[in-house]
Amino acid sequence: MTLTRNQVRDLLDRHGLAPSRAMGQNFVVDPNTIAAMVRAAELDPNQSVVEIGPGLGSLTRALAAEVDHVLAVEADRHLLAPLAETADAPNVEIVHADATSSQWRSKLGADSRRWALVANLPYNIAVPLLLDLLDTEPRIETFTVMVQKEVAERLVAPVGTKAYGIPTLKVAYWCEGRIARSVPATVFYPRPRVSSAVVRLLRRPEPAVDVDPDRLFALIRTAFGQRRKMLRRSLAAHLTPAHFDKAKIPPTARPEQLTLADWARLAAEQE
Repeated sequence: MTLTRNQVRDLLDRHGLAPSRAMGQNFVVDPNTIAAMVRAAELDPNQSVVEIGPGLGSLTRALAAEVDHVLAVEADRHLLAPLAETADAPNVEIVHADATSSQWRSKLGADSRRWALVANLPYNIAVPLLLDLLDTEPRIETFTVMVQKEVAERLVAPVGTKAYGIPTLKVAYWCEGRIARSVPATVFYPRPRVSSAVVRLLRRPEPAVDVDPDRLFALIRTAFGQRRKMLRRSLAAHLTPAHFDKAKIPPTARPEQLTLADWARLAAEQE
């Protein structure tokens, strides 16, 4: 089902194409990696799946064998012909669209319809796209994405670590998350210079904390914008010593030392 390295090369040659660095194109050529990714997604046969950046269709084909409907969103018009050739199945719908735009989202249908997102995300759009979809698309209930390993660690980092930051807190606000699998560079064509990982995110029924999200993340962005500073300095324009005292947060702390619940208490003090 998965295209081999030689098949990928032949397909690209036949269509006069080469992988685009600008679009972050690295095609998976290992069947075990594709199979493991589909398993990690824990799909229901009756489920609808959206795949962003299907490329040449190896993952698309595997998903089509598991579920009723696959919506494959591809930004590169040059890949549409080979993708249609390899993912030629009645339950695959290919859409030519930039995934960071809103033009494809009408395809998700009514608000009552629930989707899973499964994708080998282009490295250059992975974080902003994921965070935007978490904020704006409640129709997508699960996310199983292959991203650069460093990005994966940022999404689910423990508090107090170097990787812990705004993406970590945004994911924690909306989802339960974990790294499902590490992926070596050898399974891609062309081979990237970095390792990858599969991250599994399950959307919570309700956000993890009950506080105004605009106020919460404005505070978080301000603090992490001056990450090396103590909070009493970076947030001086927003919080007084009394606010820190009531929230039971040391004003000498730095932003990566606070859990999402800590940030929620600080944000609530601004009300």
